[in-house]
Parts: sequence; structure tokens; C-alpha cells
Amino acid sequence: MSEAEALHPLSIVALDDDPDFREYISEVLVRDGHEVRTPDSVASFFETCEARLPDVVLLDIKMGRESGEQVLEELRRRWQRLCVIVVTGYPSLDSMRQTFKKDVFDYLAKPFSLEELRRVLGQAAAAFGLGARPQDRLRVALGRQIRLTRTERGWTLKDLSEQSGVSVSQLSSIERGAHLPSLESLLTIAGALGERSSTWLTSAGF
Repeated sequence: MSEAEALHPLSIVALDDDPDFREYISEVLVRDGHEVRTPDSVASFFETCEARLPDVVLLDIKMGRESGEQVLEELRRRWQRLCVIVVTGYPSLDSMRQTFKKDVFDYLAKPFSLEELRRVLGQAAAAFGLGARPQDRLRVALGRQIRLTRTERGWTLKDLSEQSGVSVSQLSSIERGAHLPSLESLLTIAGALGERSSTWLTSAGF
């Protein structure tokens, strides 16, 4: 089975100021079974995302008059956990990685091959639980958000267990995305971390 066949269909929005690139990316990804929307301006890009949030954003970071950096900043303000993959012809990719490594999932340097694009999309789908059944996506998204929040606080699983009363083994299973927490456990974990479970659910697209 090829990478394209193994990957669940994804909803993808690509923002790029090059019409030829927009046509290319739409053609190749639709052929792989994905839904692709290619707005031609920053304003229409945000309208497109507001209308229906995609699984993945492909973002050109250098778009002439438009600033990809500002788009990324606004994306993170609105949808903190949305999967963003930067597409760029930027000459110093390493320095850009350092600048944006906390805000994007990965980078594709132009020109890239279809195989490279499929590989990065496959890795993103696995990391974010994209294209799977709703309950599978929710399980992966909640586990990831709990793990990120815990590590941001410098807590170990044992610390979170002591604060929440949920066992270390159960927390580990939840964070790996292997187990969907009950509503009671979710509320308890969120409370221990000083977060609102509703915020996590909204960030996960539910």
C-alpha cells in the first residue's frame, strides 16, 4: 500500500501567492483523495478557515506583500492547536526553524517532491489523529493537549497523578491517545492543570 493510499482523507487549506503552485497543490492532493481549498488572499484564507476549520494548513511564509509570519501569529491566536505546515523557498531554513519551531508542525522547502509532501502529511496525521473517526481524533487530540499542558508546567506524570487522583498508568494511556478519558476524569485532569476542559474540546474541533 502506498503512502497516499494509507493516509486518511484530510481537509487541507493552502495559502500561497503563486497561482501555479495553488493549482499544482490542489491537483496532486485531490488526486490523493484529500479535500483542498486554495484561497488567493489572506482575507479569504481566514474566511475559509472560519467557515470550516481544516485538518491542516499549508502556509507560504514569504508571499510578497503579505506576511506569512503575521498570518501564523493570527492563526495561533485563533486556533492554538491547528496543524500548520510551512511551505517556503526561504534561503535560511535552519534559522527559520529556530524562530518558528514552537508554532508549526514541519517545513517543506520549495521545490519539494510529492513524496516529501505525502510523508509530512502522513506524519502530521499520525501526530494529530487527523482524518480518523471523530472519537479517534478526539482521543489523540486530548492526549496531546494534556501532555503539552503538563510538560509546559514542568510536571511529571506522577505530579499530575497526585494532583488529579488519576493513576499514572491511566494518565500515560490517555496521553498516548490509547484511551479516551471519561468526562469525570477529563474534568479532574483539567482542574488539576488549571485548565478548562471545554477549551481543550474546542481546540480539538469538538
